[in-house]
Amino acid sequence: MRASCRCLPAIGDEPAHGWGQPDGDRLSFSGMIRASAPGRVNLIGEHTDYNGGFVLPAAIPQRTSVELSPRAETSVEAWSANFNERRHYVLGREARTGSWIDYIQGVTAMLAEAGHRVTGFTLQIASTVPVGSGLSSSAALEIALLRALREAFDLPLEDVALARIGQRVENAFVGAPVGIMDQMACALADETHALFLDARSLAFERVAIPERAALVVLDSGVAHNHAAGDYRTRRAECERAAGLLGVPQLRDAAMGDLGRIASLPEPLNRRARHVVTENARVLETVAALIAGDLAAVGRLFSASHASMRDDFQVSVPEVDLLVSLAEAASGVHGARLTGGGFGGSIVALADRASARATAATIAAEYERRTGRTAAVLVPAPA
Repeated sequence: MRASCRCLPAIGDEPAHGWGQPDGDRLSFSGMIRASAPGRVNLIGEHTDYNGGFVLPAAIPQRTSVELSPRAETSVEAWSANFNERRHYVLGREARTGSWIDYIQGVTAMLAEAGHRVTGFTLQIASTVPVGSGLSSSAALEIALLRALREAFDLPLEDVALARIGQRVENAFVGAPVGIMDQMACALADETHALFLDARSLAFERVAIPERAALVVLDSGVAHNHAAGDYRTRRAECERAAGLLGVPQLRDAAMGDLGRIASLPEPLNRRARHVVTENARVLETVAALIAGDLAAVGRLFSASHASMRDDFQVSVPEVDLLVSLAEAASGVHGARLTGGGFGGSIVALADRASARATAATIAAEYERRTGRTAAVLVPAPA
């Protein structure tokens, strides 16, 4: 990995969705605090983070924004504009419900677990990050809320610490066995760079996306759920494969181990092969982006999707169709499923000049063939 960087540019100049005011990492006025965090798209490096490997996400224009007002009481009153629903709970009595309020409860519970004291508060939430699309809607909510609480209660937490707490919310409270990529991306990524992250050490650097290229992200309309059984099963399979290979995590297996990996029982051989080859593809993609070799990046995207479809078996027919339509489109260098799978979105690398028109063409053909609407999320609507 090249030299890591932990010196971040200020996050600002984006609209605070839902209130139309300038927004930054944190902004307070009249006792109310506003904060936001972006969703993310993962360019490549899927199911590698919880195996200690490499990932390459970038921020997307869609954001989750919160307005928070501290109160002296111990109760939390939360309103979600997206769900048109109000919920409340008492600090210290957080209990999982299986609904959106669990991400709020999880944040306060995990802050308390880490020794950070907060009082009650009122909270309003609005988001343009689509739920269930593989674009980190939950992590964006966690990081936006943690930013607001950091400001409201002067919590001594830097951005990587926020990401760690956000992952703890998912793992220990919500019950989703996710890695740390989503929270790190929502806390640290921007839209013009890919965040090259070592998920084990949390060393990171920003890699510029070539100016002549653009990302295209389309939501298949098939929702996923990381707390569901299939995602948990894949993680358990990876742990079993690592144990049989005699390594702490699949990150510690290399391309030279593919012969041994092939001898593992089904489907552990394919799960391990995906992780090992996907880690290698992340490193190759970083090198190709730095070299401006869009064709090479495209080939790596396509190879990654094939591996996710065949070896890791997390794709679905609708996503496979979107990927094939994207790869057949003029000006697209490659495409792949992005996110944990079992539905969600695709990401493609396209020529910037034609990216918006290309995305619209792909979406129209997808709807013609399936009757489903594929929402074009990136490039953002003009």
